[in-house]
Amino acid sequence: MAYEHRTVEPKWQKRWQEAQLHKTSFDPKKPKFYALDMFPYPSGAGLHVGHCEGYTATDILTRWKRMQGWNVLHPMGWDAFGLPAENYAIKTGIHPRITTERAVSNFRRQIDSVGFAYDWDREVNTTDPKYFKWTQWIFLQLYRKGLAYESVMPINWCPSCKTGLANEEVSGGKCERCGTQVERKDLRQWVLRITAYADRLLEDLAEVDWPESTLAMQRNWIGRSEGAEVIFRVAEGPAANAELRVFTTRPDTLSGATYMVLAPEHALVEKLTTPEQRQAVADYQAAARRKSDLERTELSKEKTGAFTGGYALNPVNGQRIPIWIADYVLATYGTGAIMAVPAHDERDHAFAVKFGLPIQQVVRPVSGDAEPGKPFTEDGVAVNSGELDGLPTAEAKRKITAQLEAKGLGKKTVSYRLRDWVFSRQRYWGEPIPIVHCAQCGPVPVPESELPVLLPEVERYEPSGTGESPLATIPSWLETRCPKCGGAGRRETNTMPQWAGSCWYYLRYLDPANAQEPWSREAEKQWMNVDLYVGGAEHAVLHLLYARFWHKVLFDLGWVTTKEPFKKLRHQGTVLAYTYQDAMGRYHELSAVELRGDDAYLKSTGEKLSVQVEKMAKSKMNGVNPDDVVAEYGADVLRLYEMFMGEFELPKPWDPRAIEGCSRFLRRVWRLAEEFDAGKQPENDPHQRLRHKTIKRVTNDLERMQFNTAIAAMMEYVNALTSQGATREDLLTLIKLVGPFAPHLGDEAWEKLGSSGFLVQQAWPAHDEALTIDAVITYAVQVNGKLRGSLEVERNAAEATVREQALALPNVARQVEGKTVKKVIVVPGKIVNIVVA
Repeated sequence: MAYEHRTVEPKWQKRWQEAQLHKTSFDPKKPKFYALDMFPYPSGAGLHVGHCEGYTATDILTRWKRMQGWNVLHPMGWDAFGLPAENYAIKTGIHPRITTERAVSNFRRQIDSVGFAYDWDREVNTTDPKYFKWTQWIFLQLYRKGLAYESVMPINWCPSCKTGLANEEVSGGKCERCGTQVERKDLRQWVLRITAYADRLLEDLAEVDWPESTLAMQRNWIGRSEGAEVIFRVAEGPAANAELRVFTTRPDTLSGATYMVLAPEHALVEKLTTPEQRQAVADYQAAARRKSDLERTELSKEKTGAFTGGYALNPVNGQRIPIWIADYVLATYGTGAIMAVPAHDERDHAFAVKFGLPIQQVVRPVSGDAEPGKPFTEDGVAVNSGELDGLPTAEAKRKITAQLEAKGLGKKTVSYRLRDWVFSRQRYWGEPIPIVHCAQCGPVPVPESELPVLLPEVERYEPSGTGESPLATIPSWLETRCPKCGGAGRRETNTMPQWAGSCWYYLRYLDPANAQEPWSREAEKQWMNVDLYVGGAEHAVLHLLYARFWHKVLFDLGWVTTKEPFKKLRHQGTVLAYTYQDAMGRYHELSAVELRGDDAYLKSTGEKLSVQVEKMAKSKMNGVNPDDVVAEYGADVLRLYEMFMGEFELPKPWDPRAIEGCSRFLRRVWRLAEEFDAGKQPENDPHQRLRHKTIKRVTNDLERMQFNTAIAAMMEYVNALTSQGATREDLLTLIKLVGPFAPHLGDEAWEKLGSSGFLVQQAWPAHDEALTIDAVITYAVQVNGKLRGSLEVERNAAEATVREQALALPNVARQVEGKTVKKVIVVPGKIVNIVVA
């Protein structure tokens, strides 16, 4: 009978569910394996094949680990708060909880249809009050530890939408949703003091197994720099003698500082600005307010600025240097002021060239000359620097820093690129921050016994228009009593960012039904830390950094026993797709296209189309819905193809033509099981060595997450079994190896062969190392470097025997006849090269 996935796959999914096959249990006698997927935002668009790539990888590994005898924890949940659901609610009038529930239901259906082995008893949802009660509880721990505070911070403000926007929601200085020019607006915010953990966030990266690129991004984001804080004094005017503090990693270049740059928002700008420059400065400040921080710090953008008319005194030589403002300096980063050394900094050089500012060389290369017209940014030897002249960079740094400290004009210090985490969102659909504001007591934490603070049930979610959250417009929710003095109080109206719920979800999975604690200490000791974390590289910085920060705070409070949450991290490569575009620039779906080799033609007109490989997008009509693949080919084929496309961590294109090859392979596996006749097994176990080699290859490849090569090894094994017949041992081994990749077919074939139980409950096959070594090896035989034949000999054959048999090969004998054999070189196990003259 032909294998019918439409019948087989629902059958086994039902049986797995009835048997609670994927339920997590813990046996202290077994090792533990905690595999975690970055949980998705449940959008209305549903699951896509990019999700399936990562989920398939962890599913294969957890099934394999269970067969190897491990305790396995493999949970799933939903990162369901956030702006998209709220915007949809504003547009349609449908409560975001309703749209979220619909999306979650659809995601679960899709996940189950692909056969992923999640323990749904451990499901979490960040919008569930039973979950965000503990998110609020963690916030209170941060607050009590002095790590959460209020501050007035600049945000991106859309005057049309009347709301604050994240940097990612601003494009070209305009609101992504409505296209209105964005402004900068100062608003009260809650901020988390992540900088208090900067050094530990750096140091503990040594304890994890992460991609080097991700480690580099974490280090760069934290940006620890050793250098000096230097004090410049304002030369004259209303701000005369005021201090402008800058941080520099190159204090040895102070003599080359020919101007200063302040952030447009710097507190001293107004006093520094002369009447003649006031309008230019005001215009520039207004323009800067219309840009996001990301746009302002873009390295490739054209440098802009405005002269204040004010001057500062260089602390090493007393020279008056002009003070400018420029938007690439941020008030929230460092001191909001920099010294500019255009001869030795690329950004400063570009700025100086554009505005005709002096460029003074104060460092030369150790040997040779600096490249003309370009800044020299390496270490070298000090020049034009007074007492520092002739000193190498490291010594010059030490000397000038000591001199500045002696004069009270500077000190050795450490600076970080990392800023404290702005933790507020002026939105409705997020976790309420559990703080009450009291005129007498100030901000007061909500008692833990009163958690969770719930969102009010409302019909409208429009922004308040004042910059506050929509919650500020709901008096019945807003007005409350102060938990401390009992007087009138107002609830905090800012909500938490979407990051909050994802900072600790991996811990709630350990004990999701616990109503007394966020998780039990016993469960944490059993399962932590996460052994394998899989997700997209787009979360390589902020999510990981924030989760690590919260984890370290919880470690200090005694709630976790590991310094780091995620022991091993891997990113799945982006799934790309072919796009088909006509001469008019219109995209066409694959169903409208005829493929002829590498070319594509529009079926309706025969027009040849442009074929590109790009990211999947609705606008390019190249998205792939896993439902369609499951319907046509089955979940097992989808899973196998996701892993066979290419190396797991590299980008790879989704090619519909290649799916058929994976389908054929699984059909061949099924035919071997269906057509097996115990009475017609081949004698003498002809595939014994290949069987043990295949077990070893697949096992080692799974250990390295090299899924594509593991599948290739199984394909080679199936080719041999198909051509020469299979023993029952061959088939049982093959089915066990295929099972984690194609679990529905695996259980069906296992049952077909008369075996009992589920495949995931069986022991993973073991290999005999001795049987992975061939008894006979093949030598390539060359004469004067040209291949003339091949020779099979016993692995342990003596070198003299190899020489003798190589020379006896008929084609070799003809080549050496009448010639003198000068030398016979034997490369053990590989080549025999015969040199004749």
